Amino acid sequence: MIMRLFSMRSSVCFQLYKEVLHMAMSLSLRAVAVLIVLTVEVQASENTSRCKLSAPDERAKNALRLLEPLTNQSFTAKSQDGNDSYEYVFKVCDDAEGMKDAGVVQKDKKGKQTRIGSYTDTQVIEGSDWVMLIYRSGEKYDNHCQNEQRKAIIIISCNKSATVAHLTMVQEQNIIDSDCFYLFELDTSELCPVAQSKLSPGSIFLIVCFSCLAVYLIGGFLYQRLVVGAKGVEQFPNYAFWSEIGNLSADGCDFVCRSRGSREEQPTYRGVVTEPLEEPEERDDHLLPM
Repeated sequence: MIMRLFSMRSSVCFQLYKEVLHMAMSLSLRAVAVLIVLTVEVQASENTSRCKLSAPDERAKNALRLLEPLTNQSFTAKSQDGNDSYEYVFKVCDDAEGMKDAGVVQKDKKGKQTRIGSYTDTQVIEGSDWVMLIYRSGEKYDNHCQNEQRKAIIIISCNKSATVAHLTMVQEQNIIDSDCFYLFELDTSELCPVAQSKLSPGSIFLIVCFSCLAVYLIGGFLYQRLVVGAKGVEQFPNYAFWSEIGNLSADGCDFVCRSRGSREEQPTYRGVVTEPLEEPEERDDHLLPM
């Protein structure tokens, strides 16, 4: 008996130990998952902070935060000279092609890489549905633009139909004496503003009420016709109830809206008697001879 009790107690303790261990492992896994999510969110929120703004005002910082969904991505484009002699690689606040501090890199057919602009010298301009990102402090020109540093201008605009962001090289302006630049366009749906609902709370309430009424009527009609087998007006759901409600409403309206006097008015004229008047009986006994 004692051994049996001891074995039962041991079994209960073992089951309790397993439950506690399972709960501890579950809590540990959840805690690890939460930490991983928090770490990823913190890292994602710090991606655009790698860009060094030349004019770090609050408006520029807010415009730069709009580009957060485009970080950790690499965008490529071909040159527009028809020969595809150059390929351009662009990244938001990150090293393009692994080149340190390079936001835009140019590659020729031989694999030579040239830094077009650096994200350590960034300027941001925000529009209604676009953001202009400017990378300065690129490598110097060899024979153009008075040997000034290269500069990349990327116009990132909203395009709701763009399922994947697409980079296009528009032109390289290097035939002027100064302020030369490389111009790019990037179409993405990430910059599209969220469409706000124009319905007021009252409109939403009415839509919900009419929807429920339609479901009630259609569902009740089908139930009465197909299940109960009702015909005519009896197919209307809860017909007896609504009929009674209608009669009670009519009675209430009649009681409230119609005025009824408490005293009966005296008639202003006397009605004409339709029955013929009885003439007085003439007594002619005196005419008889005595």
